[in-house]
Amino acid sequence: MSDDTAPSTAQPSAHVHGSLAALTLGALGVVYGDIGTSPLYSLAECFGPHGVQATEQANVFGVLSLFFWSLTLVVTFKYVTILMRADNHGEGGIMALLSLVPETQRRLVGKNIGWVTMLVLVGAALLFGDGVITPAISVLSAVEGLKLVNEDLGQWVVTITTVILLGLFAIQKGGTGPLGKLFGPIMLVWFAVLGALGLYHLVQEPRILAAISPHYGLAFFLHHKLHAFALLGSVVLCVTGGEALYADMGHFGKSPIRVAWGGMVFPSLLLNYFGQGALLLRHPDLSGAPFYSMVSSPTARIPLVLLATAATIIASQALISAVFSLTHQAMRMGYFPRVAVRHTSHEMEGQIYVASMNWALAAACILLVLVLRESTKLAAAYGLAVSGTMAITSVILFSVTRNTWKWPAWRSWALLLLFLSFDLPFLGATCLKFFDGGWIPLLMGALVLAVMVLWTVGRNLLRENYQSRQLSDAQWIAQLQSHPPVRTPGLGIYLASSADLTPPSLMTQLQISGPFPKRSCW
Repeated sequence: MSDDTAPSTAQPSAHVHGSLAALTLGALGVVYGDIGTSPLYSLAECFGPHGVQATEQANVFGVLSLFFWSLTLVVTFKYVTILMRADNHGEGGIMALLSLVPETQRRLVGKNIGWVTMLVLVGAALLFGDGVITPAISVLSAVEGLKLVNEDLGQWVVTITTVILLGLFAIQKGGTGPLGKLFGPIMLVWFAVLGALGLYHLVQEPRILAAISPHYGLAFFLHHKLHAFALLGSVVLCVTGGEALYADMGHFGKSPIRVAWGGMVFPSLLLNYFGQGALLLRHPDLSGAPFYSMVSSPTARIPLVLLATAATIIASQALISAVFSLTHQAMRMGYFPRVAVRHTSHEMEGQIYVASMNWALAAACILLVLVLRESTKLAAAYGLAVSGTMAITSVILFSVTRNTWKWPAWRSWALLLLFLSFDLPFLGATCLKFFDGGWIPLLMGALVLAVMVLWTVGRNLLRENYQSRQLSDAQWIAQLQSHPPVRTPGLGIYLASSADLTPPSLMTQLQISGPFPKRSCW
């Protein structure tokens, strides 16, 4: 699948300036925080109360195999390799993907919204819902590490988390460029620590590398059957930053994001997950908190907790930036009410700040923390929204490859079936968590969807009403000939959405001036 088969509409020179190294470091700090902090809780969820027993080594090998192939197929192949080719002038995300769909498939008629457009609106709304969960669970899961240092500190976890979230949203107005410079070095250290800790334990139990073989994952499913399927709701936590990665493409460009993934993020994540697996082979009793248990000394855990807290604060940035991008794209395409958007960079067009969405997210995140108070309760709510968006993205990509890129039918269908082969199981498994908290992001997404649908339908009805009252070129010329307007010195320019109809502003101007007759329906 070479690049010539997936034509891009990107214009990098118009969007991306600066050295590859600087942009890659910035991408490391902004784009990969979400997926980069998944080792804090992903494996622990798989061996938690609703998971499987770490005392059975086959379970450890099976879960690690699922982690490896999920990261490889979902993030590396689907998002980094394929979807990042589908950009709209350098912008990524599900709304940018919709802009590549032929106009005939997304055109609106009256109150009717086409299935492609509706799917995209649902996917975008789900990502908004996920943007509320991610900052809450990321920061809360890290601050909870204080309990391992001193149990008395546990009573301050919610308060500290709330203060950190307030500070995080308060600094958003500076833009992702400065945040990338600030967060990038911290995340560089974080990924280096992830890799080093994983390598330390991996060297002691190198046989865990055998979990790379897919047959361990298959054997895991054959042994646990429906329980293994339900466990996918926890496995999906290791790939939840994939959709945000795609949506954040406009902030730094595709090359820095790809370099950061292949050169640092992917190897560090694999080393850490396999290192946690190696630890569990020797100490299955540590399955409750395998990440922090990688450091045995309570004193040495203190800097690890501090670093993890910093990393999880940064982790929230990926979804926050993605929400800004989605809001801007949806607004430009007419699917979201107009809100104030401030461009924060003279070099990168995609670096923006949307104050209204920023503080709406802040209020929702803090409310979740105050109500649920524990990351384990938030983990149950996590994954459903993003897995739904991932499945919808695959369907929309099929329309793009088939109708815009003109791929052969067999090739488009093969790619769609491959993507859905893991998207749908993830979605089905996370649906099982609906009553355990999965309804939370769906409810929030439903509110956003209602706003987008009402705005889209109302705007379309208004546009059709305007068009029904406009004159055609022939009618316009006839009116001018029968009622010549009063001419004044100067030049007037009137913008029009249609080349065949008279601009409403010009009609109004001539009616106000007097000589031009008013239409009763105007």
